[in-house]
Amino acid sequence: MLGTLTLLLSCQLAGELTARLLHLPVPGPVLGMVLLFVGLLVRGGVPEPLQETAGGILRHLSLLFVPAGVGVMAHLNRLEAEALPIAAALLGSTLIGVALTAWVMSVLSRRGPDAETGNGEDAS
Repeated sequence: MLGTLTLLLSCQLAGELTARLLHLPVPGPVLGMVLLFVGLLVRGGVPEPLQETAGGILRHLSLLFVPAGVGVMAHLNRLEAEALPIAAALLGSTLIGVALTAWVMSVLSRRGPDAETGNGEDAS
């Protein structure tokens, strides 16, 4: 478990370093997840120890929300002062996310079931 936790944290660190050194507008942990994903694609699967460690982390996922809750309580005055912009950002990003998801689904559903094989609609 220690080795797989080291792997996960190393990917996060590599993502954070990449984001900071290249001044990318993407959070380092997101880049770390991409690096981990690419590594797993190259490897051809997820090793069993990594699956077990990820399962353990997911079983205790609720504990990871404690720091966020403490942060909300610590900055409650600021959140109250900026409630309108925060609400607008949450509503706007949700609407954009739903619209984008609907658009992608629409595009993918037009491709049809045979689009992956290249057979097309008419087989004759």
